[in-house]
Amino acid sequence: MQWRDEGLVIGLKRHGEAAVIVEAFTREHGRHLGLVRGGRSLKTAATLQPGNSVGLVWRARLDEHLGAYAIEPLILRAAMLMGSAQALAGMNYLGALARLLPERDPHPGFFEALGVIADRLDDAALAPALVARFEARLLAEAGFALDLSECAATGVREDLVYVSPKSGRAVSASAGAPWRDKLLPLPAFFLSETGARPSAEDIDAAFRLTGYFLLRDLFAPRGLELPDSRRAFLAAIGRG
Repeated sequence: MQWRDEGLVIGLKRHGEAAVIVEAFTREHGRHLGLVRGGRSLKTAATLQPGNSVGLVWRARLDEHLGAYAIEPLILRAAMLMGSAQALAGMNYLGALARLLPERDPHPGFFEALGVIADRLDDAALAPALVARFEARLLAEAGFALDLSECAATGVREDLVYVSPKSGRAVSASAGAPWRDKLLPLPAFFLSETGARPSAEDIDAAFRLTGYFLLRDLFAPRGLELPDSRRAFLAAIGRG
């Protein structure tokens, strides 16, 4: 068995004296592990840092085996990531989110989004909104998409300002007014791709919204809390 792909490194694990097991999120093969012999050498270790994009050749006798990777550096972001507490925490968190998807399950759109965000994790103006959108995308990829297309109560498509914590559907201001204390605020930038920088209030609302559904639908069923890397990222951007 053999294939070639592009991947973004999200994790490493030592294996023996000189090898490492690389966890990469690939374009066509999803989250996939492989053994890199000599992966702890100085030259190779620099390429295998989380956040770097690499070319991969995977080989194994059988498809279900761990297999071995041959690695080629493509985009080396690790130095940028390690130079920023926000970027480093953000990359650790992206890896934690990616691990919620089944191993070897292709998600090419998710892969593209990972690369876009990894390039901008040190940007204080862009990274918070990108990561919040990415959380919403993960919910959709995992089968728990938020429905923000129309009001769950009336069907109108205007003035959507809340989300029902039960259904994950949008609610308009007028329909939600009597229950506003029980509804989750819907950040305006989740409804628009204008590119305008969201307000601090909208960023807070976004992470509160996605955090609620991530915990309920993805982490808690696995017996997990929201990861420490999320708290570290929110603290780094001033939203902790």
